[in-house]
Amino acid sequence: MQVKKTLPKPGAFLILLLGTLSAFGPLSLDMYLPALPQIQANLHTSSAAVQASISACLIGMAVGQLFIGPWSDRVGRRKPLLAGLVVFTLTSIALIFVHSITFFLVLRVLQGLAGSAGQVLSRAVARDLFEGERLTKFYATLMTVNGIFPVIAPILGAGLVTIFPWESIFVTLALIGALLVAASYFGLPETATISQGPAEKLDFKSVLGNGRFMLNATLLAFVYGALFTYIADSSFIFQKDFGLSTAGFSVIYAINGLGIALGSQLAGRISGHLSEQNIARLGFFMPLVSCIVLAINALTINSLIVFTVALWVVVMFVGFNSTITTAIAMESTSKNIGTASAVLGTLSQLVGGIASPLVGLFGSNTAMPMIIMIAVFETLGLVLLQFSGSKTPVTH
Repeated sequence: MQVKKTLPKPGAFLILLLGTLSAFGPLSLDMYLPALPQIQANLHTSSAAVQASISACLIGMAVGQLFIGPWSDRVGRRKPLLAGLVVFTLTSIALIFVHSITFFLVLRVLQGLAGSAGQVLSRAVARDLFEGERLTKFYATLMTVNGIFPVIAPILGAGLVTIFPWESIFVTLALIGALLVAASYFGLPETATISQGPAEKLDFKSVLGNGRFMLNATLLAFVYGALFTYIADSSFIFQKDFGLSTAGFSVIYAINGLGIALGSQLAGRISGHLSEQNIARLGFFMPLVSCIVLAINALTINSLIVFTVALWVVVMFVGFNSTITTAIAMESTSKNIGTASAVLGTLSQLVGGIASPLVGLFGSNTAMPMIIMIAVFETLGLVLLQFSGSKTPVTH
């Protein structure tokens, strides 16, 4: 027997709450990016080791989703979400008192594990509520709210580390976590269809065997690879190569965050007018062109203005591609929605977790490693679309 809860209307509070829950990436990563050089110096470690803390959090998020998503298909969305938020808050508090890179990395993994609840379940709740073009538009709205956090987070982080030690970043994250616990407990009703009989076997096989789902999940993973290549290296390029201050980098990073929000809205607006394949090709082709501009600039005049504008285009299409690929992937499944959301998020963050330290190994004194890696991910997306075009439905 299954009981379907009365679904809430997607009002402003629900949109804001789900958007904030889906923003655990920016909350956990973007806020402390301006502090990376300070953390490196304070913990007496290398830039590659500090960049690895990004991967540690991402890997935690990736693994955590594989447990939380299927768990939510069995017991509903609320219990796993509240458990994750509580652990995220406690881990953020623990990070305040750590001054060893080893323990710092371990706690970042745990923070990622707990924070994955917000990411995987915000997608699942949205899929519980919507389908079709409405789902795409709702994901676009969520990603627009999500895009606000890359604007706010680095500015807030820069302001905090300018006045206070880097530990203040995690004090703030703990406070945000506590507020989300309260908001979710009192403001988020159950949206899942919950089994009241014996627990059904979790079916990863049906999710992994869904060609349309896996195509878009893989495309989203390439988008995340490009995104976290940018996240891991941009602070070092802008501050060391171009000589910007922490505040200057934060302003540029915030403008790029607005680009993600703009790209998400653009995807939502054209979703009913173009085919999936054409939208996806546009989403990977345009940033690849921008990578060519970035490479030419790096090898010739190395202009900050050219670099900033071309990179903004790359980041803007992250929002564009994320909205389209997430909506199509989640719409392609009507059962095991939490499990599908888990696979989607895990694959994306594993690729992002690999990309972050990889770009760091090539050095942070030039932009070329970042440019080349982003171009590789965009090219892989175009190649996959080319080979899958004749086999994948293109109607939305």
